[in-house]
Amino acid sequence: MGFERKRLTGLHDVLAGHVERGGVPGLVALVARGEQVHVEALGKRSLGGGPVGRDTLFRVSSMTKPVTAVAALILLEEGRLRLDDPVDELLPELAGRRVLRDPHGPLEDTVPAHRPITVRDLLTFRLGSGLLMAPPATYPIQRAMDALDLGQHAPRPALPPEPEEWLRRFSTLPLIHQPGERWLYNTGSDVLGVLIARASGRPFEEFLRERIFEPLGMRDTGFHVPADQLDRFTTAYAPDPANGGLTVYDEVGGDWSAPPAFPSGAAGLVSTADDFLAFGRMLLGGGRCGGERLLSRGAVELLSSDQLTERQKSSSMELFPGFFDGRGWGFGVSMVTRAAELGHPVGQYGWDGGLGTSWAVDPARGTVGVLLTQRCWSSPRPPAVSGDFWTAMYAALAD
Repeated sequence: MGFERKRLTGLHDVLAGHVERGGVPGLVALVARGEQVHVEALGKRSLGGGPVGRDTLFRVSSMTKPVTAVAALILLEEGRLRLDDPVDELLPELAGRRVLRDPHGPLEDTVPAHRPITVRDLLTFRLGSGLLMAPPATYPIQRAMDALDLGQHAPRPALPPEPEEWLRRFSTLPLIHQPGERWLYNTGSDVLGVLIARASGRPFEEFLRERIFEPLGMRDTGFHVPADQLDRFTTAYAPDPANGGLTVYDEVGGDWSAPPAFPSGAAGLVSTADDFLAFGRMLLGGGRCGGERLLSRGAVELLSSDQLTERQKSSSMELFPGFFDGRGWGFGVSMVTRAAELGHPVGQYGWDGGLGTSWAVDPARGTVGVLLTQRCWSSPRPPAVSGDFWTAMYAALAD
């Protein structure tokens, strides 16, 4: 059982409306169930530019996080990492951490960490450091992160230094909370990328290519767009609060047109809808896609299981109020634990990208959904085009 053709027309109409009204310049939407795949490619790669195609390249930003988590799980299954081991041996820069007495307070007012940071802390975003959901420069630690060009804000690949220097700079800062105490978004995936490189003895980007992208046929996924493929790339736009329109966030020949010094495990990748379909099918297949097994079924179940306690959720700096009402967090993905809105049934898991993308799999229904746009979100809450996509996708299922 796949999709009802008549209702797929409804999916098209909903998405076309967002493009026609100027909500997004262009998009690619892909819905798959079993062998049935339906794709909508609508609008332009840039305002006034050429048409979007199924193979158009987008900045997937935080959709990088699940890929980084899978890379770590590969090393865990090979015994080169262990979930509850301290990271100190491979990342000695992070040994003997100090922790802010008060997140609002000066960086010098610290106490010793109660315990070391573990691999599990990085995977679940409980290492004690991350993005604070407040306006820029609200907290002293925010100002310090920005001054060190650690990239803990909207992705700008040209800013952060190479991994060794990035980790050295990061290690000069105290943690915001005790390890294991709270969920804090984003930074765990960037530290995890450095850990993966040291544990594997390979640059992070090479490990991803050799162990994930090539086996799954994800030919268009990487940390930059080669010069001969830039004609498939989109211009990224951000909302312009001054006039309600759009302003350029990144040009086609901008930050993602050359390899970055720091390949961000949190938000660095560019990709296509079909590449993330392959990634999703691997997870739906219990770690196998076609003849390739990347992970065991147990590793996929661990990745997609809620790893947070109720206390950790209630004390966390959420992306937005109520984020954890009906949601959990696993390894690089969020999962639905209580049905509270259309398009997000219990058991669905995946993640979004704040530069305009969304991806999820649903094991119970055997579906993969991918939405790629080039309009940055204006807040951590998903925009209307994202909610409408997921609602229309599930409305089209033939049950």
